[in-house]
Formats: sequence, structure tokens, C-alpha cells
Amino acid sequence: MTDEFSRPLMAHVPVLRLGDVLLVTLQGDLHDSTAEQLQQDITERIGSSGVTGVVIDISGIEIVDSFLGRVLAEIAAKAGLLAARTVVAGMRPAVAITLVEMGLTLPGLRTALNTEAALRLLGDPARVGAAGPRPGRR
Repeated sequence: MTDEFSRPLMAHVPVLRLGDVLLVTLQGDLHDSTAEQLQQDITERIGSSGVTGVVIDISGIEIVDSFLGRVLAEIAAKAGLLAARTVVAGMRPAVAITLVEMGLTLPGLRTALNTEAALRLLGDPARVGAAGPRPGRR
């Protein structure tokens, strides 16, 4: 087997921009290197584009362990420092139960049942506890 085929491919998670919001959809397992790259990609995109929100859709994730919980909390913290709010969408009931049982609180994160509800939350700053829209934006 050649070296080209024996190395695992580095997964890439697309970060899409929808107006003033970045949309990230997670599917399957999120490995360490992919999670680090995702955090960097989101942070850079917020800084370069000035978006005011990030939606992370985890409906394609079967299990959220302490690693993924920490990654989500770190993304929210970094986004918050750049004046963007983060909403996690599509959490399965079993995932919510597991997070509570593990004692993970995910500070800085809001949740929504689906991506559409997350976008509505970000469109109404009062519902996510923000001070309001950025000057010159609506």
C-alpha cells in the first residue's frame, strides 16, 4: 500500500456564511485535528467578515463526549470575544441527557431545536441576552 493511501484523510468542516451568521454542520466524529482546525476557521471567519452569530448544527452527531463539549464551549468563548453569539442547533435528547449526566454546562452556548430556530434566536438579540445589534446593522 502506498503512503498516499495509508494516511487518514484530514476531514474538513465547511463554514458557510448566511448574511450575518456563520453556519457549521457537524456530521459523524470530530477528531482532534479537525476540531482544532474548525475552531481556527470559525475564529478567522468571524474576524474577517464581522458576522454577529454562529450556528453549529449537531443533529448529525450521535454522541457528544467531554472533548466535543469542550470544543463547543471554546468556540462560543472565542466567538463571544469577537462580539458574535453562538447557538447549538439540533441536539438530540440522548445527547442532552449525556451532557447533564457528565456535568457539562457549555457556558456561552444557547441551544435551539433546529437550525431555523437558531437563526431566529440570532435574529432577535433580546432572546439570547445580547446588548443589541451592532451599529449600522439590523
